[in-house]
Amino acid sequence: MSRFGLAILLLAVVATAIGVVYERYRHRQLFVELTGLERERDELNIEFGRLQLEQATWAQANRIDQLAQSRLGMRFPDADDIVVVRP
Repeated sequence: MSRFGLAILLLAVVATAIGVVYERYRHRQLFVELTGLERERDELNIEFGRLQLEQATWAQANRIDQLAQSRLGMRFPDADDIVVVRP
């Protein structure tokens, strides 16, 4: 084998080794990014659950009744105030 061919093979081996090292480095970077995104997703899921619980709490019927009575002065009608219309 000629020295030129040997030099080309050596250059190819070195280039391949550099390529492998770069791809492993890139893989680690992407893995770290993926881990961070998964952590962020989990935190957002936890916050979403809290917000759903809060919304359910604020939308309870007895709370709405209390706010309607205290802030708006609303009340249930007396039996004498109810009129039933029949066809």
